[in-house]
Amino acid sequence: MVLRIWLRSFVSSPQAEPNPNLLVGLDTSDDAGVYRLTDDLAMVQTVDFFTPIVDDPYDFGQVAAANAISDIYAMGGKPLTALNIVAFPISTLDKQVLTDILRGAGDKLKEAGVTLVGGHSIDDKEPKFGLAVTGTVHPDKVRTNAGAKPGDVLILTKPIGVGILTSSIKKDLLSDEEIRRVTAVMAALNKTAAEMMESYNVHACTDVTGFGLLGHTLEMAKGSGTGIRISKSSVPVLERVREMAEGGVIPGGTKNNYDHVKDDVDFPDDMDQIDKWILCDAVTSGGLLIAVDGSQADQLLMELRQAGLEAGSVGKVVNDHPSRIVVEL
Repeated sequence: MVLRIWLRSFVSSPQAEPNPNLLVGLDTSDDAGVYRLTDDLAMVQTVDFFTPIVDDPYDFGQVAAANAISDIYAMGGKPLTALNIVAFPISTLDKQVLTDILRGAGDKLKEAGVTLVGGHSIDDKEPKFGLAVTGTVHPDKVRTNAGAKPGDVLILTKPIGVGILTSSIKKDLLSDEEIRRVTAVMAALNKTAAEMMESYNVHACTDVTGFGLLGHTLEMAKGSGTGIRISKSSVPVLERVREMAEGGVIPGGTKNNYDHVKDDVDFPDDMDQIDKWILCDAVTSGGLLIAVDGSQADQLLMELRQAGLEAGSVGKVVNDHPSRIVVEL
C-alpha cells in the first residue's frame, strides 16, 4: 500500500507531464493502466508477482497466472499476451519445481486464451513468480473503480478469507481437501464474470486482491465520490475462515489493511474484531467487485450463480457519507 501511494504521488507531481492518451493511470488506484491507441482501441497493461502461497508448484503457477490476468478482466478488457516474471534459487531448488510452476501458468494462460510471448528470470534466494499481461478494450468501454453511481448494487464474484486460509496452510492447519478448495478458488479465472457483466449497465469494477474487500471497496468509494454500504451477512466467506481467525491466524497484511481503512469505515458497535479483520483479509486472486445498476443486479447475480460462481450481493452505492463505507450486520 505504501509503495502504491508513493507511486501515485510521484505520477501526479509536476515532474509528470499529462498524456491525453493515458485513459487510466495511478490517480484512482485502478487495477491496470489503459492507453488509447486509436479512437476504437486501447491497450490495457498490468503486472503482478509474489512468493508461493501454496506448496504445490503447479498450483502456484495456476494461481499466479489467474491473479495477474484478473486485472485485465476488471478493466473490461480482453487479455491477449503475457510475459513470465521469474525469480528462482537455481542452485538450491530442484529445476523441476520451476518447470511445474511454468507449466501451471501456461495451462491457465491457455484456458484464458492468452498467448505467452516471453519473459525474464533472475537468480534469487526465494522463489517468486508472476506475469505482465497486456489486453485490449474499446476506449468507451473501460471499466474503472471510479464510476460507481448511487443506486448501484455491489456484486462480489468469489468468497473472501483466502489470506487467512493460505496462512493456515503454512501452519499445517488445513486438510488436503480444504487446501484443494481454497486453491481452486484462487486458480479460477474471472473470465466468466467479466464476459457476463458486458451485457449489463456496470458503472465500476475492480478485483478484490491484496487490499482486501474493504480496501478495494474504499478505493471505489473515494474514486467515485460516493458512499458505500456493505452487508457483512451477505459477503461470501470460505469455510473455516472464522475458526482459523479465532485461533490466531491473522496475516500481517490483513491487519495492515484494517489499520489503513479503519478511519474511513463505520463498523457496527457490536461487531467484533475478528469480523472486521475478515472483511479486510488480504486476498490472492479474488473475485470481481461489480457496481451494477440496481434494476439489473438480481438478473446478473442469478446468471453468475447459474454459471457456478459463488457470487453474492454484498452492498449498495449511496449518496450519503461520500468516500466512506458503512458496514451493516
